[in-house]
Amino acid sequence: MAKGYWITTYRQVRDPEALAAYAKLAVPALLAAGGRVLVRGMPAKVYESGVEQRVVVLEFDSVAQAVAAHDSADYQQALRALGDTAVRDMRIVPGVG
Repeated sequence: MAKGYWITTYRQVRDPEALAAYAKLAVPALLAAGGRVLVRGMPAKVYESGVEQRVVVLEFDSVAQAVAAHDSADYQQALRALGDTAVRDMRIVPGVG
């Protein structure tokens, strides 16, 4: 079974304090759901049409586990803390192999 990768890029953060409140809830919720944080921060370098924006990548044992983590009550509470204070692009993709 392919691993699941949760990839989020932040196009805009309007309220850094709300983002910090979200992170305090989201990280423990996602770790408890089996996620492993692989990437979290700003790019060291961007190329081609790359944008200088925050990136987060989490690894799960499966796509289903990543979807369940997103839909969990604990993560939904974190999303409520974030509200509409950030514009993000979030997706879950299957790993290769």
